[in-house]
Amino acid sequence: MSKRDYYEVLGVGKDASPEDIKKAYRKLARQYHPDVNKAPDAEAKFKEAKEAYDVLSDEQKRAQYDRFGHVDPNQGMGGGGFGQDFGGFGDIFDMFFGGGQRRNPNAPQRGNDLQYTLTIEFKEAVFGKKTDIRIPRTETCDTCEGSGAKPGTKPQTCGVCHGSGQQEVVQNTAFGRIVNRRVCSACQGQGKIIKDKCGTCHGSGKVKKQRTINLNIPAGVDDGAQLRVTGEGEAGTRGGPPGDLYVVIRVKPHEFFEREGDDIYCEVPLTFAQAALGDEIEIPTLTEKVKLKIPAGTQTDTYFRLKGKGVPRLRGYGQGDQHVKVVVVTPTNLTDEQKELLREFSKLSGENTNGQQQSLFERMKKAFLGD
Repeated sequence: MSKRDYYEVLGVGKDASPEDIKKAYRKLARQYHPDVNKAPDAEAKFKEAKEAYDVLSDEQKRAQYDRFGHVDPNQGMGGGGFGQDFGGFGDIFDMFFGGGQRRNPNAPQRGNDLQYTLTIEFKEAVFGKKTDIRIPRTETCDTCEGSGAKPGTKPQTCGVCHGSGQQEVVQNTAFGRIVNRRVCSACQGQGKIIKDKCGTCHGSGKVKKQRTINLNIPAGVDDGAQLRVTGEGEAGTRGGPPGDLYVVIRVKPHEFFEREGDDIYCEVPLTFAQAALGDEIEIPTLTEKVKLKIPAGTQTDTYFRLKGKGVPRLRGYGQGDQHVKVVVVTPTNLTDEQKELLREFSKLSGENTNGQQQSLFERMKKAFLGD
């Protein structure tokens, strides 16, 4: 079956820059990598994309491909052709940054990273928290110590690829001899064959387990923050190190407080008399209640700052501030006497008042009572 045009495979034009080619390949590699895509044709599409990238990312190979297409005239003269190392696939980071170099199938391989989302309360994010989480992950099999072989036996070197993990397929053409390397069909690229498999892990060398992780969430952590726990990811292969665990923090909203960076914001209701005549009121903060002096003539939506009453700085000393917004609330259910007095005041001042809900009073009440 004839091969597709490499530019068509990657979805780029013939004038694509090296960066465009790299981006296109990364996108396809993430989409079709056999470790994440279990569709029947995923591996074939992944290999096709890798083959196209190996050629088009190399300036000399790309120029040769643009001139001769899929046939490489240099193969008959001992030159390096397009068939080098097309079949192998390993860790996705090796593919992105390791070029088209041939990998040792028996080399230690780092385990995959894991991600866990942890939801915490607003004040837990502010003051920090110690907690335990349980995560499912693969660990090295204790029975066979990761070899995959039954205790007392060892994996044997593959007799087909002789441990290389690859097979060479030779094609003779009118332009010369073309050699393609593919994943060994006998050992699936591992370089070794396990005849007597471990009864616990069934030859994989790994088992699924639930692991308890102790987390120390630092004070001042914010929504969306990511904590890295080194070495608590998936187990490595052939003695390779484990991956890491990334814990993504999600913070629940608070009924009274809002947060912006290290600063805290809240709204406090004032009566018309308090705003006009001034007053001293109690304000709830994250740790205590404090006195706030309201000057006479304070307007609605005025902000007051309580220095150092915000969130502890995650990477530094001190704390942010608390910003208090006062909102003048229009009274309701007035008596006839109160209405008459307000009409008299309106005549004297030439001003009218507007109605406003008292929901702020309810929120203020909850803040004083605590969570």
